[in-house]
Amino acid sequence: MLNAVYRLVAPRRFDVTFKDIDLCGDKIIVRPTHLSICHADQRYYQGARPAEILEQKLPMALIHEAIGEVVYDPTGEFKSGDSVVMIPNTPTQEDEVIAENYRRSSKFRASGFDGFMQDLVALDADRVVRLPQGIDKTIAAFTELVSVSVHALNRFDKIAHKRREVVGIWGDGNLGYITAVFFKAMFPDTKLYIFGADKEKLEDFTFADETYHVKKIPSDMKIDHAIECVGGEPSQMAINQIIDYINPEGTISLLGVSEYPVPINTRMVLEKGLRLYGSSRSGRADFEKTVAMYESNPEIIEYLSNLVGAVVEVDSIKDMTKAFEMDIQKSIGKTIMVWNK
Repeated sequence: MLNAVYRLVAPRRFDVTFKDIDLCGDKIIVRPTHLSICHADQRYYQGARPAEILEQKLPMALIHEAIGEVVYDPTGEFKSGDSVVMIPNTPTQEDEVIAENYRRSSKFRASGFDGFMQDLVALDADRVVRLPQGIDKTIAAFTELVSVSVHALNRFDKIAHKRREVVGIWGDGNLGYITAVFFKAMFPDTKLYIFGADKEKLEDFTFADETYHVKKIPSDMKIDHAIECVGGEPSQMAINQIIDYINPEGTISLLGVSEYPVPINTRMVLEKGLRLYGSSRSGRADFEKTVAMYESNPEIIEYLSNLVGAVVEVDSIKDMTKAFEMDIQKSIGKTIMVWNK
């Protein structure tokens, strides 16, 4: 069966190619319905990655945040039309110690092989998770990003010591907001402080115990642990601020992505006995927990609705380009493509 795959062939230029999908195999066939654009997709689209990386990875179908409807399931677990979230991380080896999202042998869609900008997607049975009935699909579209926060918070729960009176999250963007929403749901007895650089964005964190502009932090501020969701060049200031305000033997969870090395104050890391650790991507267990929390904590969906920005109906390559260009102009929120292909 021929399948249309919409690939980025050069910065700001999509083209269509056709590939066979084997309907006689053991793959679940899903038709994408809602796709969410993320910063990584934009870096490829705008040609903001190093030239050697672009040459190595393009042409490639973008998007790793997406949901869809089951078209065919040889396992019989899903019915045709069931709504599912698709997992972009694809492990190729088993490992009793290293999680699937950290194995160097794992593949990740839209980063080395085709993402979800296709008419149909063939997935292994364990790469599909059922969505709750009636869920807002524009919100569910960025479940992958949400699962990254859930994964990081699961790691926080395993790594951070038991004194958790106050935890700070640095970053007032999408990742910081999502992580904060789920932190309050998972750790309701811990005071949560948000540190950001945009006053208007900070006002959206209505569920947090306190919010602070990063240039107006009280001198006597003390936190037990911190989560960095800034990324890029500003992450240097954020991490060093955290090191200044965190209590001894606290943990610093790093989530923000930077293209370049970030200098930090290692002297104070040593003096305070701090533990820094990174979290990236997510695995099936994180998706399952995310979906379960959608159902058990319905207020989460309401909070996440604040992140739905532009919603673009996509019927053609011209519409794809329009969606990516609109996404560049936004200050916060997610651009969702309603995939009418």
